[in-house]
Amino acid sequence: MAIERTLSIIKPDAVRQNLTGQINSRFEDVGLRIIAQRRLSLSRQQAEGFYAVHKERSFFRDLCDFMCSGPIVVQILEGNNAIARNRELMGTTNPANAGEGTIRKDFGESVEANSVHGSDSPETADSEIAYFFSVIDITG
Repeated sequence: MAIERTLSIIKPDAVRQNLTGQINSRFEDVGLRIIAQRRLSLSRQQAEGFYAVHKERSFFRDLCDFMCSGPIVVQILEGNNAIARNRELMGTTNPANAGEGTIRKDFGESVEANSVHGSDSPETADSEIAYFFSVIDITG
């Protein structure tokens, strides 16, 4: 098994409901370590920069509006196969279709307000981590 790092975002809907601790417990329960963490509010420019890959999609504007609607928690998770483990724990994008016991099934409200974001590949993880953290922020 490969030790990996992945970006995790606890989205405004989950932060608003005070679910950060419950979500982080789930990460830790499956062996993922939180090696960097920051609570922040995204500006419109920051949200558009982070989600630039989706710029041409119909949901881009609404997604950026939502991600600017309240504080988020950005963090780096580290562990064996962290990307796949995090994505399995999160569940599918639509909470209505997510598996039982996943974060999105248990806490998500909609496709947009689905509580969490996670990187989908090592390359994406590297670029997403670099978007929010410098090397000095990582304490793993």
